[in-house]
This record gives sequence, C-alpha cells and structure tokens, in this order.
Amino acid sequence: MNILREVAGELLKMFIGDAWLTVGILTVVSLTGLLTGPGAVPPLVGGAILFLGCIAVLVASVLLARRRHRDR
Repeated sequence: MNILREVAGELLKMFIGDAWLTVGILTVVSLTGLLTGPGAVPPLVGGAILFLGCIAVLVASVLLARRRHRDR
C-alpha cells in the first residue's frame, strides 16, 4: 500500500511541477476531442492536430523554462 502512495505522490508532483505544460497539453487534447467528436474534422486531421499541438506546447515549455533559468 505504501508503494502505491509513493507512486501516486510522484505522479502528482510530475503534473504540478510544470503547471504550464500540464494546462497546455490538457487544452490541446480537449480542443482536439471537441473537434473530432462531432465530426468537424476527420480523425486523421485530429491526430495531426494532437501531435503538432503537443509538440508546440512542449517546445514552448522548454523555451519558457530556458528563459526562467537564464534570468536567475
């Protein structure tokens, strides 16, 4: 039981550690789901939006972290 608590704690720290990245990824996933759910875009286009959106959020997060680290 203790190991489950430790794993859950580490996962929570991972998501809270970089809140901007978490919010960005959740936004991309939500918007992609909203677009593909009702059939506004084909699933293949939704997959491309999801992939490119997540890559864009990741790059933006790395650049933001670099800027924060450089300002110290």
